[in-house]
Amino acid sequence: MLIFGFFLGLAIGIGLLLWQQVQLNRYLGQVLRPLTSHSAEVFLLLPRLRHDIALIKQQRQNLQLQLQTYEELLDFAPIGYLQVDEENQLLWCNEQAREMLYLQRWQPGQVRLLLELVRSYELDQILEQTRDLQQLQVREWVFHPSFEDAAAVIESRSLVLRATSLPLTKGQVGVFLENLQPLLDMNQLRDRALSDLAHELRTPLTSIRLVVETLQDRIKPPLDRWVNRLLQEVDRLIQLVQCWLELTQLEANPTIQLNRQPLEVRSLIASVWETLEPLAQRQQLQFCYSGPDDLWINADESRIHQVFLNLLDNSIKFSPPCTTILVETKIILKTNNRKAALEINIIDSGSGFSEADLPYVFERFYRGDKARARSSVLEGDSATTTVGSGLGLAIVRQIVLAHGGAIKAMNHPKTGGAWLKVEFPEVVANS
Repeated sequence: MLIFGFFLGLAIGIGLLLWQQVQLNRYLGQVLRPLTSHSAEVFLLLPRLRHDIALIKQQRQNLQLQLQTYEELLDFAPIGYLQVDEENQLLWCNEQAREMLYLQRWQPGQVRLLLELVRSYELDQILEQTRDLQQLQVREWVFHPSFEDAAAVIESRSLVLRATSLPLTKGQVGVFLENLQPLLDMNQLRDRALSDLAHELRTPLTSIRLVVETLQDRIKPPLDRWVNRLLQEVDRLIQLVQCWLELTQLEANPTIQLNRQPLEVRSLIASVWETLEPLAQRQQLQFCYSGPDDLWINADESRIHQVFLNLLDNSIKFSPPCTTILVETKIILKTNNRKAALEINIIDSGSGFSEADLPYVFERFYRGDKARARSSVLEGDSATTTVGSGLGLAIVRQIVLAHGGAIKAMNHPKTGGAWLKVEFPEVVANS
C-alpha cells in the first residue's frame, strides 16, 4: 500500500511537470512567433544600427573636441568670462576673470557661491536680473577687491568693470567681463598732459596778444586787416585754452562749490539774450519766450548765465536768417520723487543735428556734421566757416550736472532745428 501511494504521487508529480512544460513551450512560442517572422528584417537592420551607433560616437567625440577648443579660446581670451548655475554657484571661469576678480583661490570642481568668492553685490544683481528677465544685461561699476590680509587690501586697486550677461539653459548665466580701468587711466593721463599744456600756453598767448595790440596801433590800412585777423585768432586760442582748463576743472571736481541763490529764470534768460542781441540782429533773428513769468530756481547765477549764453549762442550761429529762436519753460512733476522740476526747451529752425551726431554732441571737441556750420562774412575778409571750439556744450553739461540737472539734445519735429532740453531738479518759492 505504501509503495502504491509512492508511485501514485510520483505519477501525479510527473504529470504536473509535463503540463507546466507544455504551458511554458506554448508561451514561448507566442512570444517568439513575431521575432521569427521578422528575423530576416532584424538581421538586415543590424549593420545599419552598428553604423548609426558608430556615427553617434564620432559626433560625440567631435562635440567634446569643439567644447575643449572653445574652453581653450575662452581661457586665453583678452576679456574675462565666468559661468554660474541656477543657484549662482561658480561653474567655470577663464584666466582673465581670475585676475580681474582675484579668484586664484577657487579651483575647478569646487562648489562655492560666487558671492562668497567675489564680494560684489553689483555682479550678483546682474546675475539675478539676467535670470529673471531672460535678457541680456549690461552694467558698469567700480569693483573693490576684498581680502582677509590687510596688506593685500592696501596693495590692490579698484577697477572699473563692465559686465555683459547672457541667460543660458537650466537657469545658468554666462558673464563677459571687461576691465575699463586701463582706458580710464590713459584718458586721465591724456587730460593731465593737455591741461599742463594749456597752462603753459596761457602765458605766451597773452604775450603774443600784447604784441599784436601794439602793432594794431602802428600799422595803417590796408595792412591793418591782417593784424586784426591775427588778433581774432589769438583771442580764439586764448578762449580755447580757458575753456579747456574750465572743463578739466569741472570734470575733475563734479561737486564744484556753487554759490547757490534764488534766480528768476525769465529775467536771467532775457539778460543773456540782450548780450547776444547784436549777433542776432545781423541775421534778423527773433526771440520768443513761452512759459510762466515767475519761475525761480536755486542755482549759481554766473554758471547758469554761462549755460544759456552757450546754448543761445549756438542757436544764433546755426539759425537761418529771419527765423525765431524759441525758449519754452514749464514745470514738470518727476515720477521718481514726485517733486516739481523745471524744464527749459531751446528750439531753433536750423538744420538740426544728424542722427549720427546726437549721442556725441556733449563730448569735448565734437563739432558734428558740417551741415551744422554756416558761412559768415568777416569784416574786410573773405567768407569763412563759423565753427566753435567744440567745448561749449561739454561745459554746459558739466554745469547742469553739478546743479543736479540733466540736458538732452534732439531735433524738433515741427521746426526741424536743434532742440535742447534742460532740466533743473527743483523749483523754489519766490523769495
